[in-house]
Amino acid sequence: MELFLGEGWDILPAGGATGEAYVARQGDYQLFIKRNSSPFLAVLSAEGIVPKLLWTKRLESGDVITAQRWIQGRELKAKEMRHARTAKLLANIHESADLLDMFTRMGNKPLIPSVMIENMHLQVSLYCLQNEVVDRGLSELERLLGQLDDTKYAVCHGDINHNNWMRDEHDNLYLIDWDGATVADPALDLGLLLYTYIPEEEWEIWLHSYGEELTDSLRLRMYWYMIAHSISELLWHHSRHNEEQVRSYEKNLSYLIDSSSVKR
Repeated sequence: MELFLGEGWDILPAGGATGEAYVARQGDYQLFIKRNSSPFLAVLSAEGIVPKLLWTKRLESGDVITAQRWIQGRELKAKEMRHARTAKLLANIHESADLLDMFTRMGNKPLIPSVMIENMHLQVSLYCLQNEVVDRGLSELERLLGQLDDTKYAVCHGDINHNNWMRDEHDNLYLIDWDGATVADPALDLGLLLYTYIPEEEWEIWLHSYGEELTDSLRLRMYWYMIAHSISELLWHHSRHNEEQVRSYEKNLSYLIDSSSVKR
């Protein structure tokens, strides 16, 4: 990587699950460098969703390197996910026609609920998994499948953990790490965020800032995608023998099903 940056740069790992992110430093100047980042990073940058994209270079190996402005900021705290500005940024993302157009032109197909169920069944079969909680979750998804209303699809981030929300030194808010983005029902992101961070009695207020009403349809869809997400995460950890995480998702999934206020 030093070859195209030139002399005098220090390249340090920036952490993250992929190991493809770096901090490049030259004196007081810093860049955020990533290998094979999301190909629609330019659109995200243009709409102010991520820190400014400075340049993109393709290496002889075929890898693509991107450089973004390094922000002197911090991750959001869990309690800050309740703020109206978080809701408004997520609404801007879901309403972005440019983002959706670019993502679909790249060949990305919408995440269809029935296909999601089919894929989870295939994984359960592949892993020879016998898990009562997963079986309950899949049965719940199948039972409610016919009640899901048609919806307008959007580009969804897919991992709205508070650690992926950044506030810079000028109080600008960003949502980073788009490697898992997909075209889906916005309820995918909304369910993950509301169930994780917002007390249920505050859902209506938060959604008002987002620009949506808490209808029975939205409540059902969020519940459905939350179950699907929990099963998918459990299966992912099972495939990697992370038994402690598997137990955690079992507990969360069981509680989600047992305590749901969704009309049945």
